[in-house]
Amino acid sequence: MKPGADIRAFMTRLGHEFAHPELLIRALTHGSVATPTRPDNQRLEFLGDRVLGLVMAEALFSADLQASEGQLAPRFNALVRGGTCADIAREIGLGDVLKLGRSEMLSGGRRKEALLADGMEAVLAAIYLDAGFEAARDVILRLWANRLDSIDDDPRDPKTALQEWAQSQGMGPPVYEQTDRGGPDHAPVFFITVRLADGRSAEASGSGTKRSIEQAAAQALLDRLEGRK
Repeated sequence: MKPGADIRAFMTRLGHEFAHPELLIRALTHGSVATPTRPDNQRLEFLGDRVLGLVMAEALFSADLQASEGQLAPRFNALVRGGTCADIAREIGLGDVLKLGRSEMLSGGRRKEALLADGMEAVLAAIYLDAGFEAARDVILRLWANRLDSIDDDPRDPKTALQEWAQSQGMGPPVYEQTDRGGPDHAPVFFITVRLADGRSAEASGSGTKRSIEQAAAQALLDRLEGRK
């Protein structure tokens, strides 16, 4: 199978030239366009999640020989969670080459966090099947390098950190409210307010995913609570 120009360009961004490009095509194929002769990427996603997990566990274990399991676990979770995989996918333009059905494309599927995260894991599995564990490991360590270098002792995402803070104060979980929505359907802009039980709140808006704007609102409120803003 000879890949098209868009797939070849993606291989360059990914940093892996496939000997068997059909594996990459399968990794990029969403269920909305799959057929009996053109399987989707779900099985590859399952495998890629495990490949990524092993590489990250090994990297963290080797990077800090003094870290306890309690310190390593949250770092690991921060590096392998869906939001991180989706961010990596955006950085290499994975959404541009996803194979989607028409309805999924019209609903903004190329920017959906879950689809990007699943596609990223599937691509990692495709590299593993194409060239082995070392090749997959090299790509992962290169793509995740900045995050590995900057991971700290408290890598919780802002929503988790805010919820834990509220619980420590005897409050219920924060409430997130979408107060407005703008922009076209294929690139919506969300306006999110997060509010604590004592009335303190913060707002954020943007054109990312709804979840990412909730994270931004949570971070804004954490900054206020900690006196940074």
